[in-house]
Amino acid sequence: MAAAIICRKDMILLARRKPESHLGGLWEFPGGKKEVGETLEDCLRREVREELGVDISEPLPFHALHYQYPEKVVELNFFTCSIIQGIPQPLECAEIAWVYKHELNSFAFPPADIPVVHKILHSGHLAE
Repeated sequence: MAAAIICRKDMILLARRKPESHLGGLWEFPGGKKEVGETLEDCLRREVREELGVDISEPLPFHALHYQYPEKVVELNFFTCSIIQGIPQPLECAEIAWVYKHELNSFAFPPADIPVVHKILHSGHLAE
């Protein structure tokens, strides 16, 4: 799976999962599952376009991890990027929010995202 840490100046774009989805109501970094023959970067571009209706800059690797949920193991690859075209809309999520890095602890994230939230909080300026 690929996830986007979409940056704009000092803010990061979060998406809230629909209530009926797995881990519904939690906030996350937009992204999704890779299709056959797709690179992680192409997956991320496609998923962000589908979920938010925007095009992103070249994704830069930020963090990769494996997380064991009770029902499955997920491999997550996080990338930083910025929006190069369009205005984000919650097309496949409940809502979206631009937040300052220091506000991330105010949002409920899926357990697999917590290590990357901590890395963001302790990192310097994120690449756009």
